[in-house]
Amino acid sequence: MQSPAIIIMQSLCKFYTMGDQEVRALDSINLDFKHNDYAAIMGPSGSGKSTLMNIIGCLDTPTSGIYELNGQHVAEMDEDELARIRNKEIGFVFQTFNLLPRLNCLRNVELPLIYAGVPPEEREQRAAEALVKVGLGDRITHKPAELSGGQIQRVAIARALINKPSIILADEPTGNLDTATSHDIMDIFGALSDAGNTIILITHEEDIARYTRRVIRLRDGKIESDHKQ
Repeated sequence: MQSPAIIIMQSLCKFYTMGDQEVRALDSINLDFKHNDYAAIMGPSGSGKSTLMNIIGCLDTPTSGIYELNGQHVAEMDEDELARIRNKEIGFVFQTFNLLPRLNCLRNVELPLIYAGVPPEEREQRAAEALVKVGLGDRITHKPAELSGGQIQRVAIARALINKPSIILADEPTGNLDTATSHDIMDIFGALSDAGNTIILITHEEDIARYTRRVIRLRDGKIESDHKQ
């Protein structure tokens, strides 16, 4: 039996007004993602990739159309509900890592748990377990400046995993990494997908997209192609 879709988008549009012009960032998008989907979103600059990622991540809202996340209509949620969804249901991984330089790995990874009100002892235990999962059990007390680029991105992935989200969104997660390290990071995402996470990433690199099981190409705010591989 097929698993139900956890993300459903129907006739989804995002329009901006710039001066007297209307910019159609997303134009009638129909997409769904299931549990443990592993997808890359690709397209030229201005194709709508980042806008789509922001809407999936509840960082932005569509102008029109339907966006359902785990059976809930996102348009009907207030700011508190959206913040809870972002903290609990979705893990974010960014090209620029977004770690706090003064905090060690453990403290960086446990930050989402502080916002979630998790007690200190449980926070530390879960953060340590997440770091072990990405192969950094021996770097818990290191600060970002003491790590390589690949290790820093692993810390960012551990932080994205800490609340056990069903969905991980990664925006150019290998953009600042060398080829060998990029492939190591993609192996981690593959293992997470095999364990049940839904992984959606933006990339402009074809060799990175080949690691995924599905490639969605956007052009001018529309879906140009959507292929499984």
